[in-house]
Amino acid sequence: MKLLLAILVCRALTLIGRLVGKGTSLPGKYALKVCPDILSRIRKPEMIVAVTGSNGKTSTVEMIASVLKASGKTVAYNSEGSNQIEGVTTMILNSCTLGGKMKQDVLLIESDERYTKYTFRWFHPTHYVITNLYRDQLTRNGHPEWVYDAIAESIFDDTTLILNADDPMVSQFGYHRNGKVLWFGLDRCKEDTEQFVGMYNDMRYCPVCGQPMEYDYYHYNQVGCYRCTACDFRRHDTDFTVTDVDLAENRITVNGTDEIRLALSSIYNVYNILAAYAVCSLLGVPGKEIARLTSNYILKNGRYIEFRLGSHDGVFLISKHENSVSYDMSFRYAVSQGKPFSAVIIVDAVSRKYFTSETSWLWDINFGLLQTDLLKRVYLCGKYCNDLAMRLSFTDIPQEKIKVFEDIDAACEEMCSTGSEPLYAVTCFSDREKFLSNTERR
Repeated sequence: MKLLLAILVCRALTLIGRLVGKGTSLPGKYALKVCPDILSRIRKPEMIVAVTGSNGKTSTVEMIASVLKASGKTVAYNSEGSNQIEGVTTMILNSCTLGGKMKQDVLLIESDERYTKYTFRWFHPTHYVITNLYRDQLTRNGHPEWVYDAIAESIFDDTTLILNADDPMVSQFGYHRNGKVLWFGLDRCKEDTEQFVGMYNDMRYCPVCGQPMEYDYYHYNQVGCYRCTACDFRRHDTDFTVTDVDLAENRITVNGTDEIRLALSSIYNVYNILAAYAVCSLLGVPGKEIARLTSNYILKNGRYIEFRLGSHDGVFLISKHENSVSYDMSFRYAVSQGKPFSAVIIVDAVSRKYFTSETSWLWDINFGLLQTDLLKRVYLCGKYCNDLAMRLSFTDIPQEKIKVFEDIDAACEEMCSTGSEPLYAVTCFSDREKFLSNTERR
C-alpha cells in the first residue's frame, strides 16, 4: 500500500505542478516521505545508465537518450534536468506502472554529483559515466576533492564505470580497480598546450600520492595527458577515443573510423559526444549509427542558442555561475571563431536555488582569454557588474573596451545602437531570460 500511495501522491503533485509551471522535485520529495525506500521497490529495466560530474551531465544524457530512442529503444530519463534524489524519484515514479514496474528498455539518470550517494543507495547503475570534476559552486560543493569523496560512496563492484581518462580527478575512481572500467578520452589536438593555462591548477600534485605531476600536453585546464613523477598513477589508455579533432572544420573522428560533424565546435562538446558514443556503443548501437545520429546535433536544453540583437548576430553560451572552467570554455570558443566580436557577461543572480552574494569564483575565471585584438567590446551586466569590472581591471583588456551596465535592458539598448559584430553572451540559467527576452531567436 505504501508503494501505491507514494506513486499516486507523486503523480497527483506532478499534475498540479504542471498547471503552475513547477513540479520536478516536490512530487518525489513527498513520495519519499510516504515510502522512504521506494527506489528499492520499483522494478527497473535491465539497463540502468547514470551520468554525473561537474559539467556536461545534461547534454550527455540528452544525446544518449536521443540516440537510443532513434535506434528503437524506449528510455526513461529526467529530461527536465532535476537531478537530485527527489527529482530522480519523480521521474521514476512517473515512468512506472501503478504496480511499480518500469517497462522501458533503459533507465537513464542524470545525477547531481553530491546526491549520487543518496540515489544509488537504493539501487546500482549497470553503467556509470563520470564526466569531469572541477571547482563548482563553492558554497554548495566546497573543493572538488570533497565532491570526489561523495561520488566514491555511490560506486559499487557490480557497476561498470565509464571514466574520462583525461581528467586525473575522475581517473582516481578507476585506479587499481579490478575490471569493470572503460575509459574515454582525446588524442593530442592542434589546440592543445604544453603549459597549463588557467588561474589555478588543482592537479599540480598527484591526487594519489601528493607528489608533482607532469603533463605531456593539456587539452584545457587540468584535462590532458598526465603522469605522476613518483607513483604509477597516469592517464589510462582509452577504449573510446577521439583520434582526430578539427574544430576549424567542425568535425571529429572516433576510434579512427567514425566521423562526427559538430554543430558546436567546442572541446566541451567533443567530450559530451564521446561519452554518449561510449554508452550507446555499450548498449548495442553500431558506431556508424551513433555517428550519424550525433552529427550536427543541436542540443535542445538551452545550452547553445543563436539570436539576433539589433544588427548583431549572436550566440548565447550557458556558463554555470560559480564554475570557472565553464566560463573559460565559453571565452575560448568565442575567440576560436577567429572573427572580431563583442562579449556580454551577465551576473545578476548567482543561483536560482539559493541566495548568495559570494563572488570569489570570478577570480578563478581566466578572463585573460579575452585579451585579444579580436575583442571589440565587453559588456558587464547585472547586479554584480561592478564585481566583474573590478575583476577585469586586473587583466590587460583596455578599459575603453569595457562597458558596465547594472540594468540588462539598458545594456541591450546600447548594443542595438552600437556596431554589427557577432555577440557572444555568457551567463547562467538564472540570468538567461533576462538577456534573451531582448533578442530575436534564430
